[in-house]
Amino acid sequence: MGLFSFLKNKFGSKPKDEATKTYEKGLEKSHKAFASRLDALSKRYGKVNAEYFEELEEILIESDVGVDLSLRLCEELLDKSKSEGLSDPKAINDALVDLMFVDYATKGQAIVNEVNFAPDGPTVLLVVGVNGVGKTTSIAKLAYRYKNQGKKVMLAAGDTFRAGAVEQLGIWADRLGIDIVKGAANSDPASVVFDAARKAKQDKVDLLIVDTAGRQQTKANLMQELSKITRVLGKEIPGAPHECFLIIDATTGQNGVSQARCFKEVAPLTGIVVTKMDGTSKGGIILSIRDELGVPVRFMGLGERMEDLEEFDLDKYLYGLLLGADDGSA
Repeated sequence: MGLFSFLKNKFGSKPKDEATKTYEKGLEKSHKAFASRLDALSKRYGKVNAEYFEELEEILIESDVGVDLSLRLCEELLDKSKSEGLSDPKAINDALVDLMFVDYATKGQAIVNEVNFAPDGPTVLLVVGVNGVGKTTSIAKLAYRYKNQGKKVMLAAGDTFRAGAVEQLGIWADRLGIDIVKGAANSDPASVVFDAARKAKQDKVDLLIVDTAGRQQTKANLMQELSKITRVLGKEIPGAPHECFLIIDATTGQNGVSQARCFKEVAPLTGIVVTKMDGTSKGGIILSIRDELGVPVRFMGLGERMEDLEEFDLDKYLYGLLLGADDGSA
């Protein structure tokens, strides 16, 4: 059984669970742009040929799968069609799904979702990303998630340079009923982080989420600031930061991948949080990020509610992207 059929059998049954429905709804725009074009392509060709693969390549690239990965997938499909005598477009599309799954599952760091909590003392999650990607909201959603799991959560307002950043994070902390450590405007972020680390230990916090500046003039400045914060955390809490999440706005497409590439050079990234996935038709960015960086996507923003930060699930993602409500079981 190919993965396409497997996904249909796994998620197409009634009733669907809430997580599957959320993926289906959140990936609706990407599904319409990607799956519908694949289906139309298959119907236009009785048998695959060079033109078919050229159009398939175009669909993948325009869905933000990434140029390199799109070219490689099409080359592998062409080889497979020749070696196995495959000429049916639907069989090629089924094989494409299999290749997408294998490429993501076997590339780079091991796939994990939830924050890996340290056995002793506070677990520190460092959050990085440029301004405007939904960093503050993502921090709030992560805090909400782990508070609801019974964890004692604290925030550190390390983005001291952006007007309103500390205030916004403080508002979220008040709404969620959790502690926040903050300093004066334009104060040294590392000093705020130092105070937060000490307080987290004293108050026996389970999870300390550290916000960082979303804008630095140069890569050298960014590296210097993040290195300083990392050193301070490591001195106060052994092994910290235990996790480092990069926030990326899905609607920025390949620009978001470029941001990720830059941050990976200066930060110990352990995962990606992709926001605003429900607002884009280019859902292939998930595959592009994994292929280019080897870093797993840990969470996806699939809506506005606090609950709409979903653990990344490769099967549900591919199902939402390729099948969704079109599986006939909605």
